[in-house]
Amino acid sequence: MTDTEDDSNVTELALDLAKRAISAAVKTVKEDKYTIKNINWITHGEFTAERGRRQIEEFVLTWEYQDHWVHYTKLIETKDMVHSFYYIYSVRWSIPTANTPMALGSASAYFTIKVNKNKPLDAPIDVSYIFEGQSLVHRPGMTYFREKWLWDLIEAKHILMESIPF
Repeated sequence: MTDTEDDSNVTELALDLAKRAISAAVKTVKEDKYTIKNINWITHGEFTAERGRRQIEEFVLTWEYQDHWVHYTKLIETKDMVHSFYYIYSVRWSIPTANTPMALGSASAYFTIKVNKNKPLDAPIDVSYIFEGQSLVHRPGMTYFREKWLWDLIEAKHILMESIPF
């Protein structure tokens, strides 16, 4: 066997390994249960405060969480800035039970819908959200929601309440 034949065999083997690795990676991504989901958000021309609330509800329903969680969404503030209106909504999460229908703890996500006064009516609205006590700004379609975030917020509140002497 010559050096050229040897190089050719190594190249074929390397190409075969690369093709199989790419094929396996594509299969994994297609089957990934952590697919980031999003919805078709309304445009500036279609926006009303109630439609914004309903869109947030629709988006939150794409998140994966256990059935015992309940949540409600409400508009908590509207800000009229120079070039935009900001609509701020609260999505409050809790786990009520038969014994404690008023849940002992809750966790909130705060959504901001920015409606720019100068954008065309067919431009999509700008949506972002944060979880209470955190500064990381999330954008729909960019972050995979984790139910653990809600648990962590409620647990942190319980720890804080237990540390306060009454």
